[in-house]
Amino acid sequence: MLEKLVIFLQEELELSADQVHLALRNTQAIPAQIPMQLWKYGLINLSQLEQIFDWLESPEQFYG
Repeated sequence: MLEKLVIFLQEELELSADQVHLALRNTQAIPAQIPMQLWKYGLINLSQLEQIFDWLESPEQFYG
């Protein structure tokens, strides 16, 4: 799931690899913490934060 999340962040939200790496470094790669780290550092806005949470809650991430 972590790999899928990274792809989503880079392709759908157009975050750079460095931005994603910063969030990963500060969360010990726990997917549920990554969105808050991105928001905390101002790398995403509230709308993007909601998009990530919606993506994380979608069943396709577990079965797709």
